[in-house]
Amino acid sequence: MIKLFVGLGNPGTEYEATRHNAGFWWIDALSRELEAPLILDKSYHGQVARATVNGQTVWLLKPLTFMNLSGKSVAALARFFKISSEEILVAHDELDIIPGQAKLKFGGSHAGHNGLRDIHAQLGTADYWRLRLGVGHPGVKAEVINWVLKKPSREHRQAIEDCIARCLKAVPELLNGEMEKATMLIHTSQPQRPKPQRPAAALPGQTPVPASAPVAEAAVTTPKPD
Repeated sequence: MIKLFVGLGNPGTEYEATRHNAGFWWIDALSRELEAPLILDKSYHGQVARATVNGQTVWLLKPLTFMNLSGKSVAALARFFKISSEEILVAHDELDIIPGQAKLKFGGSHAGHNGLRDIHAQLGTADYWRLRLGVGHPGVKAEVINWVLKKPSREHRQAIEDCIARCLKAVPELLNGEMEKATMLIHTSQPQRPKPQRPAAALPGQTPVPASAPVAEAAVTTPKPD
């Protein structure tokens, strides 16, 4: 079962709305869901909240160390409260997943993510859970840093927010240790496809045209030179 939820990001208003802060957006949403406000605690180098759900103590953590030192915050709280790595879930931005989708994963490499890299180092293991929130990829490796430190488009931000809301529905399973069920909920909870457009009503004497029917292009007559 998960006892510590962590959201990764960078502190400061200049980073608040950037893709790299998707983990912060998620932990803020969880804080509101559990009605557990995050409060600065210098002992753990971040903002911390404590909640009780069905008699179980749950910790929320928002490291304020900047991304590449996230492990300093995570390890400090986990060690003090004797929380094992398998009981930790870290929410973070993921380049290899499109906006609007998320994946739950246990263990594995940090794949170049600096926040995960430091958590690996500070915990001394890769055996913790990750909630990978898709932010998309710029398509060119050299643009990755600029991409994650910029704001997503309005459409992508809304897709990420909707995804965060759907992922929160798996929190009861995460708390109960029902990780397979939580994985199913997160992986199969995708945005709904837009409904097909209805065909326009035909006027009297006209034959209705299906919405999927191709529309013939108007013939273009090219004037001949004099």
